[in-house]
Amino acid sequence: MSGKLYLVPTPIGNLEDMSFRAIRILKEVDLILAEDTRTSAPLLKHFGIDKKLFSHHQHNEHKSVTEVIRFLKEGKQIALISDAGTPAISDPGFLLVREAIRNDIPLECLPGATAFVPALVNSGLAADRFTFEGFLPVKKGRQTRMKELVNETRTMIFYESPHRLLKTLEELSQYLGAERQASVSRELTKMFEETVRGTLEEIKIHFETHTLKGEIVICVAGK
Repeated sequence: MSGKLYLVPTPIGNLEDMSFRAIRILKEVDLILAEDTRTSAPLLKHFGIDKKLFSHHQHNEHKSVTEVIRFLKEGKQIALISDAGTPAISDPGFLLVREAIRNDIPLECLPGATAFVPALVNSGLAADRFTFEGFLPVKKGRQTRMKELVNETRTMIFYESPHRLLKTLEELSQYLGAERQASVSRELTKMFEETVRGTLEEIKIHFETHTLKGEIVICVAGK
């Protein structure tokens, strides 16, 4: 009898966002796959979870999948967590989920923390239809992606790092128009959570004179 794969969201900042069910599953499984075991170990310790941790990240994901599938076929119950948020959303997980489905292995994804949902709701932009773009390509394919978004009518959501935020806001202004309404959320669920709303140009000017720290979510109104 095959085991089961659980995809378990973890808090993106505030530990109080960890669900009772997530804690129970992590205590019950045979082993836990973590994006970075050094990051996950304190989280698990905080909730009294004492389980074997195995590394599963973007640099070893292709190699790791084969072994994980073997464990699952042997009947192991396995949970996958990322450093923060829901696995496979701009984090490792897609390859493992795909292989589990191909091998008829049961899987279950728990609902839970992810950064783009509160950022979208906080933005005040239309939330009935939206497209999640994740991280834009850093180099190759970046301009192509921007051009594809010029006529997008849905609200667009991007993840970005602090050191690339100003460049991305500048490029979005060039392709979508400096007067396009947008919002930038950072440090969501943490003590210094902030959401800045306005036009792309106004937001860019704001962050030119303010310290940039933490994970960032950009929401931009559709055409």
